[in-house]
Amino acid sequence: AGCRAGGIRGGCLGASRCGRGEHAQGQSKPENFGAERAHRRFLSEICCNLGGPGRGRKAGSAGVLCRPPERAVIFLSSNCRIGATSNWYECTCAVRKAFEGIRRRSRTERHFMKKIAALVGIIAVAGFASVAQATDLDPRYQAYKPTSGVSGSLKSIGSDTLNNVMTLWAEDFRKVYPSVQIEIEGKGSSTAPPALIAGTSQFGPMSRPMKAAEADAFEAKFGYKPTAVRVAVDTLAVFVNKDNPLQCLSLTQLDAVFSKTLISGAPASIVTWGQLGLTGEFADKPISLFGRNSASGTYGYFKEVALSGGDYKDTVKEQPGSSAVVQGIAADKYAMGYSGIGYKTADVRPIAVAGRDGKCVEPTQATAYAGTYPVTRFIYMYLNKNPSEALSPLQTEFLKFVLSRDGQADIAKDGYFPMPFIFAGEDLSLVGAN
Repeated sequence: AGCRAGGIRGGCLGASRCGRGEHAQGQSKPENFGAERAHRRFLSEICCNLGGPGRGRKAGSAGVLCRPPERAVIFLSSNCRIGATSNWYECTCAVRKAFEGIRRRSRTERHFMKKIAALVGIIAVAGFASVAQATDLDPRYQAYKPTSGVSGSLKSIGSDTLNNVMTLWAEDFRKVYPSVQIEIEGKGSSTAPPALIAGTSQFGPMSRPMKAAEADAFEAKFGYKPTAVRVAVDTLAVFVNKDNPLQCLSLTQLDAVFSKTLISGAPASIVTWGQLGLTGEFADKPISLFGRNSASGTYGYFKEVALSGGDYKDTVKEQPGSSAVVQGIAADKYAMGYSGIGYKTADVRPIAVAGRDGKCVEPTQATAYAGTYPVTRFIYMYLNKNPSEALSPLQTEFLKFVLSRDGQADIAKDGYFPMPFIFAGEDLSLVGAN
């Protein structure tokens, strides 16, 4: 019942407990609170999101708000919902079988993103879904259609990851509406919620989902939750200098390189390139680490997925922006760092990352949509949308532009990946802008 209320037709995942985010029958508990919380979120989100109509609604009597589980919903929604109604039962039951296999083989898995990666891989191998070659932009996206009566000013405060894209959107939007003024401030995802609460911005770009405490603070003031609109897909890339021969790292190795807590189970910290198998001039050279500061959503998401929630090493050189991370790596032959794929330049190179199956996966549009690249994420635009009131014409038209062919072309131009078309329609409907 809990699963059906969350949107899964026929309750294919079985126990009603999954609608409440509890453990499946026979599932052993993860070993710590962080893993426990992530595991519950995994179960709840898989249940809530597969059915489509359940997104954004309460799942059964437990009151779990359905939220997109990043890579899983990108893959599963694309393959279980788009044009596949007749195959829905097979697809969802493949999910169940895959999940049951994961449950048997990985009772103490520490992070739900690893389960999602395995889940996606098993479904694809089983033949229940296939991922077509990714294209730059879904042809179903339509060109933006201008309207009358649009004027005023907008301010965006939030993620540095979206700085360049926001600038492209603002420039192109103002070509249509020259009188509109748009101000952009990108110092990190953690600056978005306070600005929305204070009313100093209309949009809050974030490279991670808003934390529960941030959403609760917003709700405490306004009486309703902030609204999230997904605007892009990103593969959070691990970069090395263009002259570095390294090809691939596992998540466990990344944890050993960047973290001092080694939660993923590495036997020892990795501090030199020789420990990663490089020889010659690289063998005894220390790895110079670059990363984002704690205000960044990229910092938090990489910590959650690559470090399994562990602590960064004190030697990581924290930068105020993604461009500074990439510049640091470009200038240092022995450097490694992470940022959104959109900040790639000719002087750095993204390496492949291996998930729990041990397969090295390049950060591409195809692997992002397939859910096989282990550090894939949505990029969000948060806003203050009163459920009983319409958005202003200016906000409405800006969102329509962002999720039009024109706006998504800007995403591709900046090096990120357009939203799968189905999500654009869902989120425009959510804010009454469809």
